[in-house]
Amino acid sequence: MKGQILTEFSDALADVSAATETALLKLIPAGDGPEAQVVDAMRYSVMAGGKRLRPFLVIATADLFNVSRACSERVAAALEMIHTYSLIHDDLPAMDNDNMRRGKPTCHVQYDEATAILAGDALLTLAFEVLAHHDTHDSEKIRCDLVIEVSRAVGAHGMVGGQMLDLVAENHELGVAEITRLQRMKTGALISCSCQAGAILGKASKTQRHLLNAYAHDVGLAFQISDDLLDIEGDPKKLGKATNKDDKAGKATFVSLLGVERARDQAKALTDQAIKYLEVFGKKGDLLSDLAQFVIERRN
Repeated sequence: MKGQILTEFSDALADVSAATETALLKLIPAGDGPEAQVVDAMRYSVMAGGKRLRPFLVIATADLFNVSRACSERVAAALEMIHTYSLIHDDLPAMDNDNMRRGKPTCHVQYDEATAILAGDALLTLAFEVLAHHDTHDSEKIRCDLVIEVSRAVGAHGMVGGQMLDLVAENHELGVAEITRLQRMKTGALISCSCQAGAILGKASKTQRHLLNAYAHDVGLAFQISDDLLDIEGDPKKLGKATNKDDKAGKATFVSLLGVERARDQAKALTDQAIKYLEVFGKKGDLLSDLAQFVIERRN
């Protein structure tokens, strides 16, 4: 990314991150009763850092249609809750058994395994409460459409199903087609949902939603390839988590199947293709284009 473009994108990403964190703290007030520990664990996990790419996709997509930030920021916070829930559960001993996330102890290490499970459950539940709340949008139809879209993205045929495939992959050899399907579900479903949520808020046309879905599909795969590359090339200190996990677990990845250079070329091709889907939006799509470029150039 060129200097000026990088600065503008970085500023926009920082603004979204700050707005999302403000919304999260408001939506998850500190607890003071016997249940305070699970609330503390929820707040600890959602405020542990991260790039806030999914909230950015919600808000940047909603901005294409001039949606009020008061609406899009609530939806962005809800999807970040869901993303955080997935990370808490993904880090559990029964899943990936990770001790560090974003440079901090994972939720089950900071608290305990039972509290981590409950914190993830509570974040997922709260997210749907936020999506269904009148403050998110005054249209009941739009709120229902959001709930349906998100439910499909995170359930057994989306993110949760992808996590199941990831566990199965530890004992089965997968090819490129199987890995692509796994990642479309585990990682790509929530990324696509983030764009679709912004489009739902903006009452986008079928054509616009189709183009945004195609954009998100390619960005999601490029993101995963970048993640696979960072797992073997990245600095654990910069990443805030252990590296070479997939190789140690014997899991096939885009990099192990394609090789480093072919995988990097594929990520670039996906990014270029994703950006083309945004041409219909003109200059208003620039931030989404910048995000696509950022995905393959990031170092953490």
